[in-house]
Amino acid sequence: MSRANRSGHGFERTPEERERDRAERARRRAASHPDAAPAAEASPAAEGLPTGNAASAPQGPAAAAFFARDPAPAAEAAPPGEAGPGDDAAPAQEGSVAGHGKRKTVRNGAPSTGRPTERPPGEHPPGGSPRRARGVTRARVGALLALALAGAVVWFCVSLFQPFAGAGKGSVIVEIPKGSSAADIGSILAHRGVVASSFFFDLRALLEGKRGDLHSGRFKLKRDMSYSAAIAALSKPPPAVIAVKVVIPEGFSRAQIARLARADTLKGDYLAATLRSSLLDPARLGAPARTPDLEGFLFPATYDLSAGAPVARLVRLQLGAFRQRFGAAEARRARLLGVTPYGLLTIASMVEREARTPRDRPLIAAVIYNRLRRGMPLGVDATIYYALAQRDGPAAYERQLTASDLLIDSPYNTRRRRGLPPTPIANPGMASILAAAHPARVDYLYYVAAPDGCGEHRFSSTEARFQADVAAYREALQRNGGHLPACARR
Repeated sequence: MSRANRSGHGFERTPEERERDRAERARRRAASHPDAAPAAEASPAAEGLPTGNAASAPQGPAAAAFFARDPAPAAEAAPPGEAGPGDDAAPAQEGSVAGHGKRKTVRNGAPSTGRPTERPPGEHPPGGSPRRARGVTRARVGALLALALAGAVVWFCVSLFQPFAGAGKGSVIVEIPKGSSAADIGSILAHRGVVASSFFFDLRALLEGKRGDLHSGRFKLKRDMSYSAAIAALSKPPPAVIAVKVVIPEGFSRAQIARLARADTLKGDYLAATLRSSLLDPARLGAPARTPDLEGFLFPATYDLSAGAPVARLVRLQLGAFRQRFGAAEARRARLLGVTPYGLLTIASMVEREARTPRDRPLIAAVIYNRLRRGMPLGVDATIYYALAQRDGPAAYERQLTASDLLIDSPYNTRRRRGLPPTPIANPGMASILAAAHPARVDYLYYVAAPDGCGEHRFSSTEARFQADVAAYREALQRNGGHLPACARR
């Protein structure tokens, strides 16, 4: 068939022409890689093809040196419509030249190897292609940055909108002074536990366009409110009167009740208001003439007042409640037990602070009376706490007693002094008053907390039994890292 006849891919070429093309490609590769030997390409003889004039193309390192001295044009295109040897399937793409079985990007008209060190053609460094490694690293860094940004956005949205605000932890009376800015109001609310952040409260008010609509005055707000709910509450004028329930737990001292009065925004000094009152004279109940205050007579209960009411009103309500509950019957019981009514009230205050269960109240009262009759020191640790609170403030109730605390020089230290303390150490409830008026008929002289952690005490009549109970208590503390175990009966 004549060479002028066309096939599906162009002119048919003779084996000699194909060999010349193969030699030309080898020469071009040697010119682009002067320091490397030509790639191992099958010779015509190995393929069983006619050699033709292949001897005219030098082989091996000598050929590389030869072509390096006499380079050919960098990119010489094949004749139009004619595919190169071994490339009959598809023509070479524009912008690349063939070599080593790979395509090399042409930059500024010349092929770029991009290899800083000598390596066989087509071989990448350990770990894969440098470009691929850099691409993977950049992708990972980008993913981490995107994840961090997404987390920051989620945190911002949650903090700003508070979709899961609790608003179920009680109420608090908040006083907003006149002329307060949104930022000032946010600080007050965050300090009182109404909102989580003053910054996000101010920002939310700005986004809602209500920074100038917030009112001053006295508000009753819930704790842990959402920013939107707090802004809505402050956007309305405050009520003329806010009813509050002042809840005074049994066993609280004057100092502890004073903190409650401040939290409920009652006006005045509670400690000063409870030094004396025309409604009750402690001396008529057997108190010493120089009794310093009304500790013990401030009956614990829940009192309905209005926010901003004077503390003197709370004191009047407490003294009135005490007079209704402590009367002639309790005074007669005190005389039968060998103490004054004021002494019975003092014993009731110690029972209130020591007992954790109803069962223990009359038993603890019995231990106190038995020790008084025998002239033994009472050894009630609750009186030492009261002495520490007089010196250090109510925070003393929140810590454990130390060995040095037990040696405090105070008339309330019943470990070192005999008899009753000078005054009640708390304001007892009716259950403890009744226990002091009707102690159990037992001969117990000692008690210590039970090691099961259920709140009850172990009582004993002998020193040996008491020491065994103390050893069991200390062993329980040691097993549980300094704390009693959780009660298994609950």
